[in-house]
Formats: sequence, C-alpha cells, structure tokens
Amino acid sequence: MKFAFIIDPIQNLDPGHDTTVAFMEAVQALGHEVWITQADKLGVVEGKAYGWLSPATFKPVELKGDRWVAIELWYEVGQASWQPLEDMDAVLMRTDPPVDVPYLYTTYILDYVDPTKTLVLNDPKGLRVANEKMYALQFKDAIPETLVTRDKAVARGFVNQRGKAILKPLGGKAGEGIFMLSAGDRNLNSLMEVSTNYGRIPIMVQQFLPEAKDGDKRIILLDGEPIGAVNRIPTGEEFRGNMAVGGRVAKAEISDREREICRQLAPTLKRDGLYFVGIDVIGGYLTEVNVTSPTGIREIDRLDNVRLGETTMQWVIDRVTSLRR
Repeated sequence: MKFAFIIDPIQNLDPGHDTTVAFMEAVQALGHEVWITQADKLGVVEGKAYGWLSPATFKPVELKGDRWVAIELWYEVGQASWQPLEDMDAVLMRTDPPVDVPYLYTTYILDYVDPTKTLVLNDPKGLRVANEKMYALQFKDAIPETLVTRDKAVARGFVNQRGKAILKPLGGKAGEGIFMLSAGDRNLNSLMEVSTNYGRIPIMVQQFLPEAKDGDKRIILLDGEPIGAVNRIPTGEEFRGNMAVGGRVAKAEISDREREICRQLAPTLKRDGLYFVGIDVIGGYLTEVNVTSPTGIREIDRLDNVRLGETTMQWVIDRVTSLRR
C-alpha cells in the first residue's frame, strides 16, 4: 500500500519525539510505501485533489537509555511528482496547528479525495468541526466548569467566584498562550486584552484544577478506543505540563473514570471521522480533544514497551482493506 503524509518540513521534525515520524517508520516496517508532501504543495485538478508527492525512506530511531536516538541523516527523500492523492491508499493530515485560513483551505482540498479509493485520516470535515478547545464543550459531564468569552467583565466574574482559573487561546497548541488567572490580579484586564486581541477573538476560561500539579494525562484514542496514555508533569515553577514547555513524562494507567470519558466521546469521534485523537485529562476532567497532529506515541512506546505506531498503521491498513470489500 501507499501512504501519503501531509507534514511540516521534514527537516523540522524531531524523530525521537514526533508521532508522525513513528507512523512513517511503522509504515515502512510493515512493508508499505511512504510518500510525503506539504500543505502548500496541494491543489485540485479537474475535481481531484493533487499534490507534489515524494517517496521517503527512514533509518528508525533506537532506544538508548531513556530516550529515542536517531542518526544525523535519518531520512531520504526522492524526487517529487505531481499526482492525484487518490493514487494513495491512505492520506494522513499531520500538519501542526494553528488551524488558520491556509490550514482550512488544505482541508477543502482534501474533500476532493475520493473516499471510496483513499482513506483520509483525520477526516477533513471532522478537522473543521473540531476546534481542539471548543469540541470538548459538548461533553458536559466530562469537562470542568468552562466559559468562552471575549468580555473582560464576564471573565473576571468567573475568576473572582472561583479564586483561580486558566485562560486558553482557542487556537493555541503545546501550551502556548495559556495563563493562570487569580482573583484580584491587577494584570487580568491586560491579559484579557492581549489574549482576545482587544475584544476581537474569544478565549476559553476554565476552572483551575489543583490536580494539575500531579500531571496532565495524554490518552491516545484509535477509532474511539483508548490504546495508551502518558502523564505530563510540570517541572520547576511551570504550571503547564506540556512536553513542549519542559514537562517531564511518566508512565500512566487509564483509570475507570478516564475510560468512561472515552466511552462518552467515542460515538461523536466516529461520527466526525476523527480516528486518531489525543485527549487531555486532569484530575478526572477532560480539558482538550486534540485532532490535528496528536503526539505522545514515542513517549508511550518507550515507557510501556509497545509499538503504537505500528498498531495504528495496521488499523489503517485493515480499514482500507475493509472499505474496498
């Protein structure tokens, strides 16, 4: 089979951390072809999605001590050719946020991939539906107290009533732009002004969960089923556990409460074609649903001695096979 990956520039990927690289290595290990492209190399010709696609091969990372290590020249990329995406068996959209206008246009292009010929993961319509912060709001029994507003007075009232809260930009990633708010903070108005672009953009304000000090758990779901988890624990004076801001990772089990959250999400995720998803859970509460390019596979593989990249790519192979029967 042929797998196409829509990625950020390959030289910018971290082979020891990025789930995308784990996926591409897994496709190769399972005996299939990897092709890569970028969002700015896609288009539509005569009603079909096309792209400049390049074949790629990889030297897999190796586990040395407590980290994955790659050689300096860990990939080789062949000459690109302009071809229909439906010549591929599967297309994986793995471009990092933000979900801005260029990102949305890419999902419109992917709408022109024939779903009877090629599986697109995650479904482009689902990517448009599922803002990674807002999507969680529909699961009212799973989330902490949350509001979305651009109004300073509304946000201040929420914070003052609860003593502390977390401010999140709706389009952020990897902990970017997240602030802890406290009642009586004289900087609150300024933080709101900057975060909302002076009232132009709504933001999320969420109940502060003191359990965050014990970790922000990333749970990976494949077709609605949890397949692994890793805990991301804040370090130093940082209140965020995101790996991108220095959070340390630790082995994690999935609790009964977390499995119940997954069961709540599963029908909606399947409906929207969100096959590979990473949810974030703090203190038994769902805080985010990550659908664009969820990460965590490398860390779970290392800590649990598994190969979730191969598990996921084998699921894709089986799904493509079943669609063609």
